[in-house]
Amino acid sequence: MSGRSRAAVVLTALAALGAVLVPSAHAVPGTPKAPDTAVLDGARLQRTRAALDHGDPRLRRAVRDLTARADAWLGQGPWTVVDKPKPAPGGDVHDYLSQAPYWWPTTAPTADNPWGCPYVQRDGQRNPEVDTGTDRQDVEKVFDSVYDLSLAWYYTGGRQYARKAGQVLRTWFLDPATRMNPNLDHAQFIPCKYDGRAIGVIDFSQSYTSVVDALAILATGAPGWSARDRAGMRDWNTDFRDWLEHSAFGTEEGAAANNHGTFYDMQLAALAYATGDRALARRTVLDARARRIDPQVAADGSQPQELARTRSWHYSTFDLVAYTRLAAIGRHIGVDLWAYRGPDGQSLFKAVDYLLPAATGAAAWPHPELEFHRYAASDVVHAAADAGDAAARRAVGRLEAPPGGDLWALRPAAEQLDSIAG
Repeated sequence: MSGRSRAAVVLTALAALGAVLVPSAHAVPGTPKAPDTAVLDGARLQRTRAALDHGDPRLRRAVRDLTARADAWLGQGPWTVVDKPKPAPGGDVHDYLSQAPYWWPTTAPTADNPWGCPYVQRDGQRNPEVDTGTDRQDVEKVFDSVYDLSLAWYYTGGRQYARKAGQVLRTWFLDPATRMNPNLDHAQFIPCKYDGRAIGVIDFSQSYTSVVDALAILATGAPGWSARDRAGMRDWNTDFRDWLEHSAFGTEEGAAANNHGTFYDMQLAALAYATGDRALARRTVLDARARRIDPQVAADGSQPQELARTRSWHYSTFDLVAYTRLAAIGRHIGVDLWAYRGPDGQSLFKAVDYLLPAATGAAAWPHPELEFHRYAASDVVHAAADAGDAAARRAVGRLEAPPGGDLWALRPAAEQLDSIAG
């Protein structure tokens, strides 16, 4: 894109001159304070910012990749749940709505039957309504943009990034006319069949911890992000945490035996940490040892529930995104999830090591996979290496960089790097 190209040229020139990327936006000159992030290590972010200010060339290259992403968001959004063409069941436009992807209408929509019901399943055929008629696509843009923009502000001081992040957050979560209600009662619904489903919780759990961390970053002094904004988001997150913990859909999702359950734990623990319920956060991480790792990770490190999928590589890395983030939350509350060993020797280190031959290109992935991308494992290997896994450390230099560059040095928390759709 032309905007990205212009940004890259400017930043390259500044780096060559040894200039500071953008003047600091903080009231006190120098490195900003460490954010109280739930997943990211705030002290590590602060050290990285200090190294960047001292001209670390590797970090400057990573910041160019990050700011290219952030610059692309400046002209987009903000997004809101109230602008979808049809409201969620019940008629409240403030309720989040997403739709089961493989279900299709059988008749043309009318005023009396706006969805064209009944719906029938066409397995593997994705209904385009999923991407245009609900909130799913927009909420992913909210999550991604706020994360990129808050990190770009923290590392460069660029006020435009903080102000855009604030606009996106206020529009989606806070402004009375456009805010989302703090529930997922209508996620993954099937028109005329189910008003919502528990598995729709993963619409948020797979990425919302990035927003939780972005809020902590902005709270270190971002321009335009007020005490009222901070209080409003804390209230929203508290209400959402309570819904997640106590609603029928939340408890059902928490009982899931595969990646859905792992992501549920990660999201609940992060929300508990961010809203001050450290006891719930600690209990959630501790319970994941026997409740998640023991039944989900085999003695050899494989994840049988994920290997059974047609996209076994994707789902094996996907589940480990949740586990490595959950372990990162544990670090803040005195729980070392990486050190845990199950009754058959199961561990997160073994689960990551199981991926290393394919992640480094040393061997083919020996299980079904419709769309193999070697780079999908890069972040979880980084996470294991940082946690002390010698095999993962040796593998880091042979990883495939994801599209858009390897941003681990700037945001050391695993993301799902390949497509989640499908």
